[in-house]
Amino acid sequence: MITISVETAPDWWEVEALYDLCFAPGREALSSYRLRDGVAPVAGLCLVARDENGVLAAAIRHWPVCVAGRVALLLGPIAVHPTRQGEGLGESLIRDSLGRAEHGGWTRVMLVGDASYYGRFGFGPLSGVGMPPPTNPERVLGLALVPGAWGGVRGPVVRASPSRGAVS
Repeated sequence: MITISVETAPDWWEVEALYDLCFAPGREALSSYRLRDGVAPVAGLCLVARDENGVLAAAIRHWPVCVAGRVALLLGPIAVHPTRQGEGLGESLIRDSLGRAEHGGWTRVMLVGDASYYGRFGFGPLSGVGMPPPTNPERVLGLALVPGAWGGVRGPVVRASPSRGAVS
């Protein structure tokens, strides 16, 4: 039995260890990490999945970013422990966190990822929205939680100010 809950401060380092396990060394050099530097994640959207023994099986985080002066959520990282992959935990975390984001009044979400995987959640290419280099523009995907939320939102993705964790 898996339980999904909001990540708490005591979970932080365990989640970081899971990300270290699941991603290549140097993950923090990626452009998406530069957008997170000095900015707090959106607490209510950062989730952990634990088994019946309390062992961390998966985690997801969301961060505020800005595009053309408009706030968006940057989904990621998301990781599933290698021994728990294929159980649908990633899908559960994505769907749960997106539901919480929508319920919380967020209007747009973006990520850098594989369209063939994230398309099932409604993500598609974001034309005119640019992540810092060396991000492949074809991997910049977006989801409108409110119809038209990405309409007219074009430009570079920049770090939100530390106080921009507010809903927009």
